[in-house]
Formats: sequence, structure tokens, C-alpha cells
Amino acid sequence: MQEHINTIENDPVCGMTVDPDRAAAQSVHDGKTFYFCCQSCATKFATSPEKYLGAPNATATDSTPVQLLGTKSTQPSPPPPEQRATPKQDAPADYICPMDPDIHEDRPGACPKCGMALEPAVPIQPTTRIEYVCPMHPQIVRSKRGSCPICGMALEPRDTVDQEENPELADMARRFWISVALTIPILALAMSDLIPGQPLQNILSRSATAWIELLLATPVVLWAGWFFFERGWASIVNRSLNMFTLIALGTGTAYVYSLIAVLFPQIFPDSFRVMGGGIPVYFEAAAAITTLVLLGQVLDLRARSRTSTAIRSLLKLSPKSARLVRADGTEIDVPVEHIAVGDLLRVRPGEKVPADGVISEGESSVDESLMSGESIPVEKSAGARLIGGTVNGTGTVIMRVDRVGSETLLSQIVRMVSEAQRSRAPVQKLVDRVSGYFVPAVILVAVITLIAWAIYGPEPRMAHALLNAVAVLIIACPCALGLATPMAVMVGTGRGALAGILVKNAQALEILEKVDTLVLDKTGTLTEGRPRVVSVIPAAGWNEKQVLRCAATLERGSEHPLAGAILAGAKERGIDLGNLIDFQSRTGKGVAGKVDGRSAALGNRALFAESNLSIGKLVEPAKSLEADGQTVMFVAADGTIVGIIGVTDPVKSTTPEALAKLHHDGIRIIMLTGDSRATAESVARKLGIDQVHAEILPGQKSEIVKQFQANGHVVAMAGDGVNDAPALSQANVGIAMGTGTDVAMESAGITLLRGDLLGLARARTLSSATMRNIRQNLFFAFIYNLVGVPIAAGVLYPHFGLLLSPIFASAAMTFSSVSVITNALRLRKVQL
Repeated sequence: MQEHINTIENDPVCGMTVDPDRAAAQSVHDGKTFYFCCQSCATKFATSPEKYLGAPNATATDSTPVQLLGTKSTQPSPPPPEQRATPKQDAPADYICPMDPDIHEDRPGACPKCGMALEPAVPIQPTTRIEYVCPMHPQIVRSKRGSCPICGMALEPRDTVDQEENPELADMARRFWISVALTIPILALAMSDLIPGQPLQNILSRSATAWIELLLATPVVLWAGWFFFERGWASIVNRSLNMFTLIALGTGTAYVYSLIAVLFPQIFPDSFRVMGGGIPVYFEAAAAITTLVLLGQVLDLRARSRTSTAIRSLLKLSPKSARLVRADGTEIDVPVEHIAVGDLLRVRPGEKVPADGVISEGESSVDESLMSGESIPVEKSAGARLIGGTVNGTGTVIMRVDRVGSETLLSQIVRMVSEAQRSRAPVQKLVDRVSGYFVPAVILVAVITLIAWAIYGPEPRMAHALLNAVAVLIIACPCALGLATPMAVMVGTGRGALAGILVKNAQALEILEKVDTLVLDKTGTLTEGRPRVVSVIPAAGWNEKQVLRCAATLERGSEHPLAGAILAGAKERGIDLGNLIDFQSRTGKGVAGKVDGRSAALGNRALFAESNLSIGKLVEPAKSLEADGQTVMFVAADGTIVGIIGVTDPVKSTTPEALAKLHHDGIRIIMLTGDSRATAESVARKLGIDQVHAEILPGQKSEIVKQFQANGHVVAMAGDGVNDAPALSQANVGIAMGTGTDVAMESAGITLLRGDLLGLARARTLSSATMRNIRQNLFFAFIYNLVGVPIAAGVLYPHFGLLLSPIFASAAMTFSSVSVITNALRLRKVQL
């Protein structure tokens, strides 16, 4: 087939890319043809073409579209471009707090509860509405950047992709470097008396030095650090005291006190005066604290941006364009946003698959490693499914698109990972309770420190009291406490996504570590889920083809996995199906109907007992097949058994290794199946399964899970079918195989994309690593505050004569939250 390529034009009004052959309208101006995505754009252009050709978004090119060869097809074409065009982003954005996702604002700012900067809450893409979320309070959602009203932290995009530099980070960095430039000379002046000979004191008087420090410190505190006061005031208004409450009180107190000391030194009593009668000022403390906290904000924002590496890696998988095969046989490269369901796409060697679909022509191997964690390419041929974002190997295939945009598996994974990263683990409830009392307790300690030093401290008492109270306010860091859990959850769920483990919420990740009982469905979970007929034993007077023909005709109306095996077995043997009427399905038992006018039935022993049918002389052959691990189905015609069919579903090659690892972790493994007991026990013996429940109906699975829970066990349930959904929902943690149904995946807390139990062993490792990281973070945060606050209050002074400068307190506070984030980032390298 000859390949025809056409150029893509741009709508001069809205800037959208347009396929000339699918343009909703076109217009000729000055001898040049322009194409439009919709009639509205064409009308606007016709009214004032110069306006759009002279505007920055006028994107007409000098190239003339190449006329396509061949005739137009009379078949229905895909949706016109105006239905596919990427809309402009004119909807209001949404901003949320990274610590509290319930907080939503339509503009950037600070969270009213914690004071953290709000963050966009959805992927920053020109085609989507931007949302920002707080990393500590994921219920805080805003449409613009800003800070969280709860904790004051900067908000982050709900889903982060490659984007321009974070404006919050850029602003903080600019404030920080200007503060550094101004703070260094302030510190030099403040410590000038330590220089041998004190040359500055000989040049400048104490008063002149104080005025110079005032001039240099004012822009640092009132410009660079102004957002501290904004967020601190917001925390008071919203009755949600946070880190910025403490910083604003500390720096504000030091600055205002020093300002009054410079302007009105005569109003201070002797308790404030040092030797020589002067009033000490603390501009260097206010400026240095502001600068160090700004440094902490810069480091914090940079570190937090790295927690979204997983989502960015996933979103990078999606290609920007696709090769569209049109109805007239021509091909053209189009933006991936213009692909519609039903389109035919050519995927060439080495290209990424543009969307989800099915191969209609060709065969190749596809690398699905970044989606499923499977490093070996998967062979694909006509009829096989392709997942958008995976990489085609050496062959060329034509695929038919069946999912685009937000419906693709890649988009669903990104959405699931993003929601999981913002979910709250149960352990966070304890942290929230502690945090609610933390800031008021610190303020109380600061007040007590002020009073104690003012009464019992050495001279100048009030100067010491003020300095130590400020140190107490500054060193306390509720941020480290608040970030301990959400940062670990964010990084851990992202790491899982890159390994083919999709965590629906943080609760599932936390509970998985505590699981002691694993309940497994057999078909599709332990086994490949692709059973095949291996034995056919006819009764006297019948042959194998007759038995299989009767069974296959009955199964033509069934959707059971075994039905596909029997139909495939009949097809392999060249058996034509008969006529089927009055079809009936007996859930968990079998099927019945009339085959070529004769009453027929196919099912297990329960069906035959219910129908009062005798198995007769085929009892022993059936037991022999079951002992070999085959699933046996009995076939009857006109009330008499005519044969048995043995079907086997091969155990997945990874199942024995996975079960061995789970046993090593002390997990008890239970198998549930509708198969006969003999078949189930044969499989259980081979795999070392602890307990078997056989011949059960789908509705009984959730009841069995309840029984284990009632006995005090923490239960995980793994399955892949619609009939597993109730048990998946009932279990403490539901685990769905990614090769199963959408219903199972929706009901589960964790989805294993590769569809094998080795993924479950890896998920357990991830859960243990994440919870261990959370415990480490909480330990660091609690110990830091338990030790730091008393030292700042001066408990070491009576015995060792040591006091903690507010500047050092600020440095300690700055690096406490950064250390928590850095520890959480170690999860990115955990070996699964």
C-alpha cells in the first residue's frame, strides 16, 4: 500500500491543529487557504481576518497542504476536529492544601488551617483544569497556587508532570538570595565586637550600627518574610495554629522589639539594659531566622517536587502524536488528542502505542515493563490488546482504538496513583490529634519561658527572657510532624506504580503490612485463567466428538471461563456446534438447555444431584481425573450421563515462588474455588496451600472472609473476576489481578498490573518499607521537638551555662522538615 502524507494546519483563530481533510470549515484569504476546527472560528476569521493574521496566535504557515490521492470513503468518518480539538484552559483552577485535601480555594494562597501554600490539584496540562493540593492535608484543594490554610505549606499540583519551574519555588528562591545578601552585613555588624581591636566600633557608634541594621533588616523581614505574617495571621483567623504562627510570633517579636529599641530607647527599664546602659537589638536574629526559614522553604519545595517522579514517569509514556490510517487508505500524523474511538492507527517499530486498543493487523513484541514491571517483551498478534504508552518492538501493527484520553489504562493509573498519594493513612489520625495541641503547647511554653527568665534569669533579665522565648517559638516544627506520613505515602505509592503495584489508598498500604491470612481465588489468580480441555471420556454408546459437541453447544450461551475452554476444544477438533434453545445457567453449578431437540445438561456434581441425575460408571474415571488436578464436568442428554470432560487451568509459573515468599512472611494461605474437592486438594498439595474451601458458590466467598475476620485475622483477598468483587470489598485489603475484570479492580484496594502473585509479595515489601519509613519519620519529628523545645527554653543553662540562640533554633527547625522529606525519598530506591 502506498503511503500518503498530509500536512497539519493550524486554526488561525484558536491555534488548534487541524487536519485539512477533516476541517469543519475553510476560507481563502489573499490567495491562501486557512482551515478551522469549527464554524465559529471560521465566522470570526471572515469578519476580521487581519486581526487574527496579525495576532500572536495566528499560526498559518507558508506551506500548501498536499492533495491526498484516492477518493473519499463513503464510510462514516471519525468525529470532526471540533469534537477532538484541545480546549483552551479558561476554566477556573482549583487549589488544595497538601496536608488537608478538604480545603479548596479558587486562587493561590495559604491553607486557613495549617498555613501551607496551596497546590494545584490536577495535572498541569493545557487540556485539563489545574488543581493544587497540600502535601500534609490532601483535602485542601485549590484552583490556583498558594498556601494551605491549615498548615501554611505551599500547595502542589495534584498530578505533577514536566512543567515550567514551580513559581512558588522561584519566588522563594528569589526572596532567599536577596535576604542572604542583606543578612550577611547585618551579622557582620552584630558580631563586630568579636573582631580584634573592634575597628567598626571605632568608626560607628552603637546608635549608628543599630540604624544600619534596621535599614538592612526591614526588607528582609517585611518583604522577604512577609508571607510568614500573612500565613500566621490566617492561622489565627482560621483558628488553626501552625508553624507560621510560631515563626511570625518569633521574628515579629524580635523585629518589633528592636525597632522600638532604636526609635524609643528611653522607655526601657534597667532590666532590658546591658552594661553601659545600652538597649540590645536583635535585628540579626530576625533577619537570620527569616533567611534560614526561606532556605528551608526552598529545600522543602525542591524535595517535595521529587515525590512526583512516579507520576511524571508514567505521563511521559504517552506519545504526542499518532499515525492515523484513514478510510481511503492514506496515512497522516496527528496529535494524540485528535484520536477517536474506532480509529485505525499504524504503530511502527520502536514507537510508543498512542492509545488503548486491539491489534487488527500484524504482529510484534511489546515492552510493557513500565506499566506492569515485566521486563520481558510480550508477543502480540491480531486480536491482542495494546496498552497506550507501551513500546512497540520490531514489528509493525495496525491497531483499532477502543479507549482514548482519560479512559485509557495509563490515565486511570495516573489518576489512581495521584488519589492514593493524597489519601490519609489511619496512623495520620494520631498525628492530627497531636498536632492539634502542639502549637498552643509551644506558645504556652514560650510564655512560661518568658516569665521564668524575667523573674529568675541573670541580668539583663528581660533581654534574656525575650531571646529564649523567641528561640522556643522558632525551634518548634509542627511541619516535620505533619509531613512524616503524607510524604512517605506519596513516595511509596509512586514507587509501587513503577513496579506494577497500584495502591488505591494509603489505608490499604498500611493494613497490608498487618495481614496474616491471604484468601485466594483459584482461576485467574493461582492459575493462568485460560483453561483447556485435556480429557474427554464418553459413556457407552457415545464417542468423544458427540460428547464434546453436546457440551460445546450448551456452553455457547455461557460466559464462564470453562465455557471458552470447551468451545476452543471443539474448534480445535473441527466439531460443528448444534442448535441450542431454552438455555439456562445455574450459577456455580452448570448450564442446561435443548441441543438439537434433546434435553441436555453440563455441570458439576451439585447440578446432577439437584437434577436427580446419576453419574453411574463414570464415578471412578472422574475421581482419577480430579486426583490429577483436572476440573471435571459431567454431560447428560435426555436424563442420562453421556460422558465427562476434564479441563485443566495451568498454574502460573510465578505462583510457587510467590506462595513460598508469602509463607516465609508468616502468612496463612487459603484457596477458594468452585471446583470439586479432589481437584482443589490436588492443586493445594502441589502448591503447599494451607487450607482449601472447594465446591463453593460465588456468594459464599465473602462469608468465608467474614469468618476469618470474626476469628481475629487480618484478611487479604486476591481475585480477578466479577464474582470475587463482594469478597474483595469485605476483606481488610482487596487485591485485584490486573488481568481481571474492571469490577474486581474497582472493588480492590490494591491492583497488581502483571496479574501474578509475585506482585503481591512485592506489595507486602512495599507496605513494610513504607510503614517503617513513616515510623522513622514520626520518631525523628517527636524526638526533635521533645529535645529541642526544652533546650531552647534554657534547661541546660543552670548546669552548663548553655543557651540556644534563636538563629541556631531557626537552622534546626529548617532542617527538621527537610530531613523528614529526605528520609521519605529513600523509598524511591527500595528494592521490590
